[in-house]
Amino acid sequence: MSSILPAPPAHGLRFAFGTLTVLPVKVTRWDRDAARGGMLCAPVAGLAVGALAAASGVLLLLLGAGPLLAGVASAAVPAALTRGLHLDGLADTADGLGSGKPAEDALRIMKQSDIGPFGVITLLFVLLAQTAALAEAYAGSWARGALAAVVAATAARLALTLAARAGVPAARPEGLGAAVAGVVPRSRALLVALLVLGAAAGGGAPLGAYDVGRAVLAVLLALGAAELLLRHCVRRFGGVTGDVFGGLAETAATTALVVLALG
Repeated sequence: MSSILPAPPAHGLRFAFGTLTVLPVKVTRWDRDAARGGMLCAPVAGLAVGALAAASGVLLLLLGAGPLLAGVASAAVPAALTRGLHLDGLADTADGLGSGKPAEDALRIMKQSDIGPFGVITLLFVLLAQTAALAEAYAGSWARGALAAVVAATAARLALTLAARAGVPAARPEGLGAAVAGVVPRSRALLVALLVLGAAAGGGAPLGAYDVGRAVLAVLLALGAAELLLRHCVRRFGGVTGDVFGGLAETAATTALVVLALG
């Protein structure tokens, strides 16, 4: 296994945390090797974001808050830790797709600083769904709420690892999408996905066999939803952009949260 996926170098971790979070990590290299390492380490950044989101929700419960407020906090922390970039990417992707215009015009719409009606509506329902799902999970128990926050954030970044796999083109010659498009070998992307699935199962194990299965299913369905969006964006735009990566992350996170809130 080590010959397929060597231990991630420090510059890969810095790339992942420096580009996917606002944590004070300096990106020392910005090349294809660093991007490859960064995308392979993306779920690690997601794990850190999810842990902080879970900690905020659990802390509020301990202070006497209800599950709804805990859910709001656990939804807000990932947004804050990414400066809202993933949510902004989701909104821009929705505007581009919703415009119905050819790829070049749609990409131009996505680059504009304002958010159109499709983006506003998408953000509204996604944030409502995330908050409601987290509140439902916390209503079950603090442990289920924490598990949901961690699994969703990790699955969201795993979706980025898979979207950066070989064969997925960039829609533009510049930007984050161009920097990471196609950098991850398919075999390594698959191995990282298996590791995350194993970790999700391990996280659900203390809660029982049902939660093990639900955590694994949440990751699988999150990746499936992100893959459907990825393929649609590649058809519409000719490839991926930084905005598309943000949209994929939020789509995967929301799907995982909804699955974990059911039952």
